[in-house]
Amino acid sequence: MALVDLVMPKLGESIMEATILRWHKKPGDTVQMDETVLDIATDKVDSEVPSTSAGTLAEILFNENDVVPIGAVIARIQTGAAATTAPAPQPVYTPAKEVETPTEEIPYQPAGAKVPASSNGIRFYSPLVLNIAAQEGISMSELETIPGTGNEGRVTKKDILQYVGSRKTAPGIKPQAASEEVMVIPMQKVEQPTPAHAPSMAPTVYSGNVEIIEMDRMRKLIADHMVRSKATSPHVTSFTEADVTNLVQWRDKMKKEFEKREGTKITFTPLFIEAIVRCIKKYPLINSSVDGDKIIVKKDINIGMATALPSGNLIVPVIKNADQLNLVGLTKQVNNLADAARNGKLKADDTTGGTFTLTNVGTFGSLMGTPIINQPQVAILAVGAIKKRPVVIETPHGDSIAIRHMMYLSMSYDHRIVDGSLGATFLTAVANELQNFNSDREL
Repeated sequence: MALVDLVMPKLGESIMEATILRWHKKPGDTVQMDETVLDIATDKVDSEVPSTSAGTLAEILFNENDVVPIGAVIARIQTGAAATTAPAPQPVYTPAKEVETPTEEIPYQPAGAKVPASSNGIRFYSPLVLNIAAQEGISMSELETIPGTGNEGRVTKKDILQYVGSRKTAPGIKPQAASEEVMVIPMQKVEQPTPAHAPSMAPTVYSGNVEIIEMDRMRKLIADHMVRSKATSPHVTSFTEADVTNLVQWRDKMKKEFEKREGTKITFTPLFIEAIVRCIKKYPLINSSVDGDKIIVKKDINIGMATALPSGNLIVPVIKNADQLNLVGLTKQVNNLADAARNGKLKADDTTGGTFTLTNVGTFGSLMGTPIINQPQVAILAVGAIKKRPVVIETPHGDSIAIRHMMYLSMSYDHRIVDGSLGATFLTAVANELQNFNSDREL
């Protein structure tokens, strides 16, 4: 008999840990090769972890809701085959035991730990840490002051639980500012005055006829991501409109032939992405991010497309290297990712690496919108509903009024590096690409 380690899989370049949502198997259960053993979640997407061997689940090393580093051993599977060679020993990550609250009433401060200050002032928090903070009434500003002992200074479950324990034993301590050095002073030597207005832990009472709905995990992550984006980037939004009559007529003419030939439907989204890619090549600064006082211009053009889920939440799958795909390739990528998102089949890598985002607010009937930047990108473009309107047409023979398919476009951009002139110029270039669409184009 041999024991095979099941490890937390790598889920993308920027993802360092994942939260265990649910175990589908318990110790003693039989598992087949590639059978789902557990569900995990990151700040990007939920995923299933399959078994890497057939056998019996011998041991589970982490509980549900535990946050586990990538590459850590999470379970062991006993296989029927005898091991011909002894496998090399692998380091086993085990959860840290709960540390008892110190008898000396001092603020919690792990030895050598410092509050990390990232280049853009943003710290990552796992869903478990955010849930504990919400249950204990810890605000985001207070959470920022908690020193972290995890990877890259992240706050772990142990860190926040020890902080909660020390806060309960010393309620008079005020949170330290993130930029201040923390001084550990024995409480019996310093008299701490009681604050005049101590925060109340009593539950909020809502008046009137209301329904209270608890946010699900994804909605909490979206809310946190949106608030942090507004705090990180000074948003500016520019607007324009485009006459997309040629594009609409071409799609109406070609959509049956396209579906028959390619086996998939062509929507407006790949046509919009195609125009965006052409303009990014002309204005590459739009395809960048900010790292402190450095501008990181991305050579890869990876277009994210905001997609609505059945739950009402949004997710942004990414079309990698969109500039290397023709219209057929873009269409198939768009449709495959959209279907995977709606059916909960997205992989973690499908939502990482985006350099620019497109959101179609017109899908829900909106004429225009003011989208929030998907960090760490510096711009996001929204397209509105296509509506027929009477429009003045200028010709060499004079002006006339005609019924045209019109669409508003809006783009929010990070004013730290994208000035109004560049933002408006890029947006106008995209509108011109759509407006000058070749209606005689072949598939």
